[in-house]
Amino acid sequence: MKAARSSRSVRAMRMLWVLEMVLLMLAVTGGVWLRFIGDNVGRDAYIQTAPLRSLVVALVMTMAMAAFGLYQAHVRQNRVDFLLRLLLSFGFGGVALLVLYYVVPQTYIGRSVLALSLMLGFLGIYLLRMGSHHLFGTEVFKRRVLVYGAGANADLINRRLRRSSDRQSFNIVGFLPVPGQAVEVEDKLLVRSDCGLPELTEILGIHEIVVAPDERRGGLPMEEMLACAQKGVNVIDLAGFFEREAGMLKLNVVEPSALVFSGGFDHSLPRMLSKRFFDVVAASLLLLVSWPAMLVVALCIRLESKGPVLYRQVRVGESGQGFSLVKFRSMRTDAEGDGVARWAATNDDRVTRVGAFIRKTRLDELPQLFNVLRGEMSFVGPRPERPQFVDQLNREIRYYSVRHSVKPGLTGWAQLRYPYGASVQDAEEKLKFDLFYVKNHGLLLDLMILLQTVEVVMFRRGAR
Repeated sequence: MKAARSSRSVRAMRMLWVLEMVLLMLAVTGGVWLRFIGDNVGRDAYIQTAPLRSLVVALVMTMAMAAFGLYQAHVRQNRVDFLLRLLLSFGFGGVALLVLYYVVPQTYIGRSVLALSLMLGFLGIYLLRMGSHHLFGTEVFKRRVLVYGAGANADLINRRLRRSSDRQSFNIVGFLPVPGQAVEVEDKLLVRSDCGLPELTEILGIHEIVVAPDERRGGLPMEEMLACAQKGVNVIDLAGFFEREAGMLKLNVVEPSALVFSGGFDHSLPRMLSKRFFDVVAASLLLLVSWPAMLVVALCIRLESKGPVLYRQVRVGESGQGFSLVKFRSMRTDAEGDGVARWAATNDDRVTRVGAFIRKTRLDELPQLFNVLRGEMSFVGPRPERPQFVDQLNREIRYYSVRHSVKPGLTGWAQLRYPYGASVQDAEEKLKFDLFYVKNHGLLLDLMILLQTVEVVMFRRGAR
């Protein structure tokens, strides 16, 4: 029954996988023809065993793409995000093929053929994906969602995920009011029916139910929801829906039990070792590349104004412990002459001319690489705040202390998803993304954040 009710999005992804398997096999064939131009004898000898070896390439590359979420219909992807995922897929897939060729030499296709095949395959898949979205639109990839609830909680979807870019993976069919609860959703978006929930999902072709009542004490129709789940309809709560679609945890709908029983917050030894290895390698490589720029910045700061080149400031790290964060000085030496901590502001008059430039380009944060190497910070994680602000934010924002369960980072998920914060309200918005990272952090997410940080630096977003 579940297989018979397979959604359009799943069928579309399966068809896309088949097409890309064929495309990658054709890319290997194209690589062979390009490699053996003018050598008909060598080409004919190679082609005899090419089908099996091209199938191996296609399988490994599509497995790498699957690992990076390129066959998940519910993953939100803009063009830049898709390109990054595809680049990572081909990079890791290429490495996996080299390892396979070492273990099983019979599958080897040659360095030049492999390089040509990967280039042709990358270009072909990129054009195929862009063409499919252009020709057929994105509706075929979207899941049809019914929201159980029409009150304030349900209306959060309309208020926070209202843009088309926010709904790349789903289409809200309607909101089903809960008997006895207030309705805040627009009347034109409501679904009213006398039939039961299983019959309604059948009639509307629903793939997923988002459970979003304002009050659960009256009970939920669990028997009907179970019947829907047995028929292949996914059932998810509002907090989980926001986490998946928006990459954040909505603080006003997340209960402590949802965090406790989430299965996240990985502090296992393998994760800690892989995290530390990633930190040391990334920080060392960036330090190796950036040290000439650091010398130039230090010279410019010294020439512009008197005072120290480096600025040390106490920040709150893992488990609430303080540490001395190091930055290039970007403000006047009397920026906080009265000893009172202040949020940075847009066009802050305390910032020097050199300071304005290095803040925009994030060059002021390069000395924090030494904090990473000392183990006080991680390369990726929530940004560390000053103790004065942390005390205030702990009092005013629910779950704020949870972000200190991991090491603070040089860059992070919140920095990519939300502009620079300079108030309690901004801190609360950023916390939604920080909690998502703390709950879901892993090597893959760290790599994605690191690559997307390049875009932030290049386009000078998020600094003050």
